[in-house]
Amino acid sequence: MATFSPKTTIFYLTTLLLITTVPQSKAALNANYYSQTCPQAEKIILQTVYNASIFDPKVPARLLRMFFHDCFIRGCDASVLLDSTAENQAEKDGPPNLSLAAFYVIDDAKAKLEAACPQTVSCADVVAIAARDVVTISGGPYWNVLKGRKDGRVSKASETVNLPAPTFNMSQLVQSFSNRGLGIKDLVALSGGHTLGFSHCSSFESRLRNFSVSHDIDPSLSVEFAQQLRQKCPKPNNDITAGQFLDSTSSSFDNDYYKRLIQGKAVFGSDQALGGDLRTKSIVESFASDQSLFFREFAASMVKLGNVGVIENGEVRVKCRVAN
Repeated sequence: MATFSPKTTIFYLTTLLLITTVPQSKAALNANYYSQTCPQAEKIILQTVYNASIFDPKVPARLLRMFFHDCFIRGCDASVLLDSTAENQAEKDGPPNLSLAAFYVIDDAKAKLEAACPQTVSCADVVAIAARDVVTISGGPYWNVLKGRKDGRVSKASETVNLPAPTFNMSQLVQSFSNRGLGIKDLVALSGGHTLGFSHCSSFESRLRNFSVSHDIDPSLSVEFAQQLRQKCPKPNNDITAGQFLDSTSSSFDNDYYKRLIQGKAVFGSDQALGGDLRTKSIVESFASDQSLFFREFAASMVKLGNVGVIENGEVRVKCRVAN
């Protein structure tokens, strides 16, 4: 995988912004949506995201996860960014989102965009562009983000129960993705986003002890890896920060995640399910053996995910944390 110096990375991505074109989506979204109204928008977002990632290496995984969690609830409308109020508990305070972070990066990018192009670039588009940028600066693929989303005004913590859980089986995963117009290949490709990231013990410790009546440890889990996880997540565990990286190259966007599925070393039960089901096993194997194929399919599925529940006639928030 190629590595870039800071100056080279920014130059490379800025050049791609200028020369890459894609067809318009079936929705009103357009790769060149801001070319007249805010031509510097993507450069501003890239620079902000890149600087934040240098300062905090956890930023890429957090911003990518933020995009998923936004689009899976009410579509890609930046509802995950809204703060709770006295009258309403918002998505970011729902149990699955309590570990989301890096909202400050979006705030910073939005403030700079408001200074350059007031009330023009939606928060939903900022999240989508930032998700692409963190993948690319981590060594993953580049794709043109279709833009023109508007921001929603509704955000409810109770709706986060509809996010796919790390304990989901294959049928639950397939149904969850299908409900959003995403197919089997999208499920496997987008799950590869777990190549970046970390999980706390609470999300996978049920696989390590008293898994079932007949198995103490999840039988789909490598025994050696299970012992390593047990050491990191003892019982009782007084370290709330304890956990495990989701693959062995967690700061690099690559196909190591799929190789680990084949080895029985997936951290989440939902991830390991992909490696053992006939509907997905061959796709996992093809991505494990061909990183360029994974990159192409991931980029295509990210564009598809970015079209879920798009609001075309909403508002552009001035501040991403509050509706106008």
